[in-house]
Amino acid sequence: MELGAKVFGISPDSIESHQQFRDKFDLNFPLLADVDHQVAEQFGAWREKNSYGKKSLGIQRSTFLIDAEGKVAKVWKRVDVDGHEQEVIQALKSLI
Repeated sequence: MELGAKVFGISPDSIESHQQFRDKFDLNFPLLADVDHQVAEQFGAWREKNSYGKKSLGIQRSTFLIDAEGKVAKVWKRVDVDGHEQEVIQALKSLI
């Protein structure tokens, strides 16, 4: 079933880093460089993180499903990669 979705990855990593990551994992979708994290801040994905008591600012892995009208239809925060694609596919199917 064709769902008509477009997939993009975005992070504050450099373009060069994205190219290496894309090639390493053989990704078939574009990776966008948000080096000043403006987009991440607008979407609430640039957050304080706490790792072993050390606090820092960084990306909270998130997924945003944007509908055909350009509105955010669903948000997943603190994404666990395993099995996540099925959750997204189900949500996408509910939009069509």
